Amino acid sequence: MEILSQVHSKRLEEYGYENRNFVVLTADLTDSCEATHFKGKFRERFYTCGIAEQNMLSLAGGLARDGIIPFIHTFAVFIYRRAYDQIAMSVAYPNVPVKMFGFLPGIMTPGGASHQAIEDIAVMRSLPNMTILEAGDATDVESMFDLVYDIPGPVYVRALRGEIPRLFDKNDPIKLDTPRIISQGNDLLIFSSGICTEEAIRAVSILKKSGLSVCHVHISTLKPFNNPVIEELLNIPKYGVITVENHTVIGGLGTIIAEKMVEYGVAKKLVKLGLQDTFSHGASKRHLMKYHRFDAAAIIEEAEKLSGKKFGISENDLAGVRIEAVHSDAKPEGL
Repeated sequence: MEILSQVHSKRLEEYGYENRNFVVLTADLTDSCEATHFKGKFRERFYTCGIAEQNMLSLAGGLARDGIIPFIHTFAVFIYRRAYDQIAMSVAYPNVPVKMFGFLPGIMTPGGASHQAIEDIAVMRSLPNMTILEAGDATDVESMFDLVYDIPGPVYVRALRGEIPRLFDKNDPIKLDTPRIISQGNDLLIFSSGICTEEAIRAVSILKKSGLSVCHVHISTLKPFNNPVIEELLNIPKYGVITVENHTVIGGLGTIIAEKMVEYGVAKKLVKLGLQDTFSHGASKRHLMKYHRFDAAAIIEEAEKLSGKKFGISENDLAGVRIEAVHSDAKPEGL
């Protein structure tokens, strides 16, 4: 599996040359949110607002009303917890094109509960006019900018930084409200998002070798969520559905799928993996994913429960799984 570094930073700088009608705003986290190179090349289009996220979102709303598109860069938790009222009244209510890149979503920081954005999807998807995207790999990050820019209203992005794997073919860009169907199968259906998709790919690979037919779907758009292919997919699995997310199971991907199952009248078992109505604590990403049970091992355990089968898969088996970049199998007619 290819691992890339500073993907957001490099693409942001490139996009600065390609598109002159956006500015970057940060809240004293320029380097931490990979905006340093953009600042060096486009200083006249860069604003540091200090540790004042409420003011930053108000400023962004004013810039957007004047025809300038602001790209907000800060940690995810500081966007929606610090400046929710400003987002609601100065951004979402007037439906202006403020683009919010929130880094370190979920448990991706050892900073503990004060820095972990574990309920951001639940909070932000409740706002009218808000689009919510989540990057799962380097391809999602690289192809995110055009999509974000072209959406007419506000956008909240669960962004990735640092070293990022490439799971999807670089010629297969992210698309709005378009699931990536990574694997086809009719025994079990798995929906994953963000960093959980890599874990799900690893689990599905071994489950299929063990004889379980698994459909695996990567979700990069959490709002809107209206693609008709979802209803088709939900009606396929024999044993049930598993959702895997780097977020509380209340109000995120699991809740979205549950809502769709009710809407479509799908009476199947649903297992939601993620933070189970709890805050987290400071530790490594790998430790926390295992501790909160939304890693590959947890997926396999739940697959065994749903199917009533034991596969005898060990941690060593999971560690040896190689992941290749894939194209989405989503059919054009289902988009």
